Amino acid sequence: MTKFQLPFNPPTTVNGLPTTADTVAIAAQGVEMVVRSGQQDLKILKGLDWDIPKGNIELLMGPSGSGKTTLLSILAGLLSPSVGKVHLLGQDITKMSRKKLTKFRRNNIGFIFQDFNLFPALTARENVEIALNLKGIRGKEAQKRADAALDQVGVMDKGHLLPRDLSGGQKQRVAIARALSGHPSLIMADEPTASLDSQSGHLVMELLRQLAKDEGCTVLIVTHDPRIADLADRTVFIEDGNFKP
Repeated sequence: MTKFQLPFNPPTTVNGLPTTADTVAIAAQGVEMVVRSGQQDLKILKGLDWDIPKGNIELLMGPSGSGKTTLLSILAGLLSPSVGKVHLLGQDITKMSRKKLTKFRRNNIGFIFQDFNLFPALTARENVEIALNLKGIRGKEAQKRADAALDQVGVMDKGHLLPRDLSGGQKQRVAIARALSGHPSLIMADEPTASLDSQSGHLVMELLRQLAKDEGCTVLIVTHDPRIADLADRTVFIEDGNFKP
């Protein structure tokens, strides 16, 4: 694991080669976020620059209110920055129409959430299938891919169960299977271990790291959890809207 140190300059090389759109998965340039509060404008993010090489697993850590979830939402294309640009996989998502951005997210990004976001009335297998359906993959092909994804994360034997019948760790494994089932290039995770005990959280992170490396994914995780820091390629700290050493 590499800790983020100031002054932070985006890497000029990846594996000894100059960085290009082919080697950088996520690039933020001068990202600011300003929100109106009463009669004042509050700057949540303050001109952030950040490059994440392809294949990296990076943690974004900071106290509550530091701006980390806002930054993740901007980098994932869920929010638009007040100022600045975001390039994902070489494309400027801040210039995309809403329709094009929705399609880009669906085709390229897998999301993992703290509270799993599984549909309670659907089985584990169906929760994975529905994500594939949104990508236009249906029927037997969706079933086949869902089973393969569940098998990857070690819960294929739980595919017939509803979320209420799964442990927290099993639910998160299903959520990871859902995120990886469409073979995304990017994984964005918001506090994926916060609802898990220490052992389950570490096992889930080890699994996510191995699967991400096998699939060639770039992974960005927002977390408060210092227990998983050893599994990241780099940890970045944010406080009061600025990166910190």
